[in-house]
Amino acid sequence: MKNKFLTILTLALALTVQANAQGRNEKMPDTFITNPLLPGYYADPSLVQHDGKYYLYVTIDPWGNDYLACWVTDDFVNWEYNSLNWPTKQACTTSLSNENKVWAPSVIKKDGKFYMYVSVGSEIWCGVADNPLGPWKNMLGNKPLVGFDTTKYCHIIDSEVFVDDDGKTYLYWGSGWEWINGRCFVAQLGDDMHSFKTTPKEVTPDNYFEAPFMIKRNSKYYLMYSDGKTIDATYKVRYATGDSPFGPFKEASNSPILQADTAINVFGPGHHTVANINGQAYILYHKHRLPYKEGTAMRQLCIDSLNFNANGEIEKVTPTNGICNPLKKASHADRSDIVEINTSSAMGEFFTKEKMLDNSMQTIWYPTSSDNTPWVTVKTKSGKYRQLVVIPEFAWEKYNVTCETSKDGKSWKTVFENKKMQGSPWKIDLPAGKNSKQIRLKTDSPKFGIWELYLLK
Repeated sequence: MKNKFLTILTLALALTVQANAQGRNEKMPDTFITNPLLPGYYADPSLVQHDGKYYLYVTIDPWGNDYLACWVTDDFVNWEYNSLNWPTKQACTTSLSNENKVWAPSVIKKDGKFYMYVSVGSEIWCGVADNPLGPWKNMLGNKPLVGFDTTKYCHIIDSEVFVDDDGKTYLYWGSGWEWINGRCFVAQLGDDMHSFKTTPKEVTPDNYFEAPFMIKRNSKYYLMYSDGKTIDATYKVRYATGDSPFGPFKEASNSPILQADTAINVFGPGHHTVANINGQAYILYHKHRLPYKEGTAMRQLCIDSLNFNANGEIEKVTPTNGICNPLKKASHADRSDIVEINTSSAMGEFFTKEKMLDNSMQTIWYPTSSDNTPWVTVKTKSGKYRQLVVIPEFAWEKYNVTCETSKDGKSWKTVFENKKMQGSPWKIDLPAGKNSKQIRLKTDSPKFGIWELYLLK
């Protein structure tokens, strides 16, 4: 059951570099554990634990991609980016499906197998795998579990699977069109996990729009969900309670429990999952990136504590931009030896060179749009570093990257080249000695930005 396997995330600045990127396969220091959690734009999280590792499945923003992203960790600090063979937009398309891409995975581990329920083309598809990274296959061949509703009274997205204490499994789903009239349905899944044992039933609570998520506590069922528009600050998390997985559900008097806090630049938090670790619950959700721009879908993942009061109500969640980490790790990259950092250009005050050094995945350096060959130079005191670590904006993009080193800033030597650099972070080996006192990273690739940059001794 997802809510038994979920756990807290701390951030991932320390991923194993992909095979086409040079560097030792080492783990990074324990760093960067403030919100947002991941370097990039993701939404609709789902998390599964297996054999000491945690697998985080997410929608790729903006508005999904032709595939999903999956980040893997065994320590909640070091994360590795992966893409999956399924679902893909190409493999999950019917004559009725629309243009919407791969959205909102819900993954569980049950009876030694992994099951995924995911929205593609406004239809719900179901997959199975023996391992969390696959290979995945569609349990129904080339058909969806819930096809596109041609009457359009319900938007067939945001499926969420729930396993009850007795082992019975339920699927919740549903949204609305044009940001209104959201409707929620539930059905019990058969033992095969790809058929319905009961007829889908509407269980829509008050103020529901989309993103249902079920938890159970002290024999009470909590149907949590999102309301408002994910493209603006109105998006929020609500909840209703009932005595069975089929409801009826009555919205709690203190709902909503998570909403925007513009004073600390938290806009549109929602479409969440619930994580439990060491007896403490946490809520993992997406919010808008900064600077906030209404009407966009470039979202980032965050996590905060989730608590219950003595009456069994979910308490109001206080969104944070700071540390929320039950593992009690709190350290940052040591940049004391960096004397100076310079860039070829900067897009504006929100995207300056200092953003690469602030231990935050909420800020990023961008070159100007007319800068076709952006570069970054780092000047150090000693030059005694073995790796340059760079966190690019997009883990799945391919970048043409060159790294050079210099003793005096005049004569430069190329130490690394890769025309198809992918993954996150990039870990680039440096030559030993004072010849690396200055380091220059260059690219001519589009969509280039850097979340964070530092050096390893």
